[in-house]
Amino acid sequence: MRVSMRSALSSLGVVFTAYLAVGGMIWTVTPDHPLLMVGAIGLYLVTVWLCIFWNPVTAPLPVWLVVLSLVTAVIVPNVTWFAAGTDARLQAYATWGLGGISALMAILVVRRRVWAAWFGVAIIVVTGSFWIGIVNALSLGAVGAVVWVGIAQLVTGLMARAARDTAELTELQRSSSEWLASQSGRRRERRVTVQRAIALAGPVLTRVIETGGVLDDEERAQARLTEGRLRDELRGRRLLDDDVRVQLEAVRRRGTEVTMLDEGGLDGVDEDQLTVIRGELAKALSDARSERVFIRTSQHESIAVTVVGRSRSEDDPDGEDVVDLWHEIRWPAVREPEAVEGAAEAQDRVGVED
Repeated sequence: MRVSMRSALSSLGVVFTAYLAVGGMIWTVTPDHPLLMVGAIGLYLVTVWLCIFWNPVTAPLPVWLVVLSLVTAVIVPNVTWFAAGTDARLQAYATWGLGGISALMAILVVRRRVWAAWFGVAIIVVTGSFWIGIVNALSLGAVGAVVWVGIAQLVTGLMARAARDTAELTELQRSSSEWLASQSGRRRERRVTVQRAIALAGPVLTRVIETGGVLDDEERAQARLTEGRLRDELRGRRLLDDDVRVQLEAVRRRGTEVTMLDEGGLDGVDEDQLTVIRGELAKALSDARSERVFIRTSQHESIAVTVVGRSRSEDDPDGEDVVDLWHEIRWPAVREPEAVEGAAEAQDRVGVED
């Protein structure tokens, strides 16, 4: 549709400018210099059609073509009046150049050369005043030149504004669609999380209700494991797969307290990278023998996940915990720019309080 519209406008411009040029060929009296008259018409048609069809249509005209248009605005009216002769300068075939150059300047406006167009209007006003007087120049086409160029600038400005508004509306629609899609994804994610939480905690809660909160040691241990699984699902679901879940439960059954925290460091990471990260995490957990293990994602440019284990010192059981496990999982491949944009230069990978 856009291409056909441009073709129609271009065709209209060709027909109109050709009509103006034909006016210069209808001689009621033979000009003093007919060949010069024909040459001026030929120069005009070549210039104006170059301006119409020069590609790309949406780009400004090149400087050389703007210069050619202004040169044509100087040559065509002067040559036409000179060729027509002294007695015929007010004839229609002698004054056609005023309308023809006005159309050329309007085309310059459409092709985003506004100041050159107004300079061309000034040229034909001055030229017409020199050959036929200011009053005749204004009445025979100079005023029309001002009106045509002014209207062309107004319409072009309105169209450009409409195009900007359309682009802004399109961007708003795209942003709205993305927001709706993200909200839909989050709602689905919340439903999945709730369903998993019900599946995990349902049996334990049912047992608690049945016994009035009086659980034996095995049931209490199972409740603690369930609580840990729920925390993992809520705080670090992107770190979890079947192998990681198995290792987390194994670590907890050995009496280790596990804290997992995903603070958005894995946003924008593809599934292949997550698979590698999860595999290394499962391997690190299988070797963990610490009393407390902290798993934390990172926004560091080279570290994806940090696993820290802390235990009481054998030499000073009442003192502060010591770090007996430190494992950094590096990025298996270069992260996407969106995933690291805005990330901190470095993140405290140890900052886990008791």
